[in-house]
Amino acid sequence: MSAFGADPQLGNLLATVEARYNHAKTLQVVFQEQYTRQGEPHRAEGGRLQLRKPGKMRWDYTEPKGKLFVCDGKYLYLYTPADNRAQRMKLKETDDMRAPLAFLLGKLHFDREFRGLQGNRVGAGWRITAEPKTDDLPYKAVEFAVAPDGRIEEVKVTSYDQAVLDFHFAQEKVDPPLAGGLFQFQLPTGAQLTEGDQ
Repeated sequence: MSAFGADPQLGNLLATVEARYNHAKTLQVVFQEQYTRQGEPHRAEGGRLQLRKPGKMRWDYTEPKGKLFVCDGKYLYLYTPADNRAQRMKLKETDDMRAPLAFLLGKLHFDREFRGLQGNRVGAGWRITAEPKTDDLPYKAVEFAVAPDGRIEEVKVTSYDQAVLDFHFAQEKVDPPLAGGLFQFQLPTGAQLTEGDQ
């Protein structure tokens, strides 16, 4: 049964979230990112995320300063200033766990993208948990914290190896003017470009 029919309150909230993001052409938020994986050091990063339909993303990191993640709709580019190196990966081949966030500027349909949708009230907002509809994605569970007005304030992605990527969003701007050139990766001077996981 659809989450929309099973719980009318949750259904109304999901419809509000879909309307908010499906009508947006561009989006800008400040993000904080926490990454945890068993046996690895905890990582905390942050900066500004900009998205543009269809499927374009730009993550400008202030922590660590200079790190950059760009998706032009076909390729993902990750630049790390510490080793002055950029990686290029095909969007369809990547196992990067930021990829689930692209749906924010695709066509967001909870019932089409996810199964096992459940919602619990937390204060004035909701916490929604779900699993991807297909098993060929690099993550097995997604959790959303949603404000009463339909703003997504947190997205928590869990991979099959129990790695967790937790994003907190603030200062959301819907439809800010974003130039197309923001989503074209420019290789910094002297940087090395590698393909895939080389």
